[in-house]
Amino acid sequence: MPPMDDRQAFIDWMVKTRGEDPDFLGQRYDLFLNTVQHRDLWTDLNKRAFLMTPREEFVLKRNLDRAYASDFLDIGYGVTISGPRLVARMTSVLDVQKGDKVLEIGTGSGFQSAYLCHLTDQVCSIEIVQPLFERTGGIYADLIARGYVEFSAVQRKNDDGYYGWAENAPFDKIIVTCGIDHVPPPLLEQLKPGGIMVIPVGPPGAQHVLKVTKTLGADGKFTVARSDIYHGSVVPFVPFTKLQDGKIVGTHFN
Repeated sequence: MPPMDDRQAFIDWMVKTRGEDPDFLGQRYDLFLNTVQHRDLWTDLNKRAFLMTPREEFVLKRNLDRAYASDFLDIGYGVTISGPRLVARMTSVLDVQKGDKVLEIGTGSGFQSAYLCHLTDQVCSIEIVQPLFERTGGIYADLIARGYVEFSAVQRKNDDGYYGWAENAPFDKIIVTCGIDHVPPPLLEQLKPGGIMVIPVGPPGAQHVLKVTKTLGADGKFTVARSDIYHGSVVPFVPFTKLQDGKIVGTHFN
C-alpha cells in the first residue's frame, strides 16, 4: 500500500518500488486528491488501485502532457481513453472485491483493465478493433516485462463484446466502456445473481451511466434494477460497434 496521505511520501515510495517518473507521479497524486474531493473514489482499495495505475503508459505520446487531465483523450481508431475521474467513479460503483471475475467490454487503451488488476486477479477484456487490440497487447507485454506483473492477470480477446465471453461466464462484475441504447441481453445473462454491471445507456452521444444489478428471488425469477450513477447527467461515449464477418459494420444501437 503506497502512502496516500502525503504527496512527497507517495512519490518517493513509487520511485523506489516502481521506478516511475516523479513528475507523472506528482500529477497522478494531485488528480487523486481532486478525484477523492469529487467523491469518485470511495474505498481504500479503489484509492490504491487509482494511485498504482500509470495512466501515462496508456495514452498516445502526443497526449502525454494531458495524461492526468480530466479529459477523454483520442487513442486512434475512432475511440478514446475515458477521463480518469469517470473511470474512478465507474470502478467505485462496480465495487470489485478480491477474487471477483470481471468482464470489461472495450479494452481500448488498456487503462481500465490495468486499474482492475489492482483489485482482482480475474479480469477478462474484449476489444473489437484488431489493430488497437494488438497495440494494447504490446503495451501490456512491455509493462509486464518491466515488472508490472499484476497486469498478466488480464485475459484478452479480439471480438464483438455485445455477446460477452460465454466460455468464461458467469461474471461477478461487468463494465462496459462504450455507449449503447439498451443493455445487451447476453451480458445480462452472463452476470451472476447479485452481480453488478456498469454501462452507458442512451441515444448516440448522450448516455446515462447506469448501475445494473441482477437479483434472484425466492421464486426463482430474476429481477433487474437500474440506477443512474450521475443522477441524470449525460456522458457521451464512443458507440458500441458491431462485428460482422470479421469486419466492423455499424453499431448495436436499435
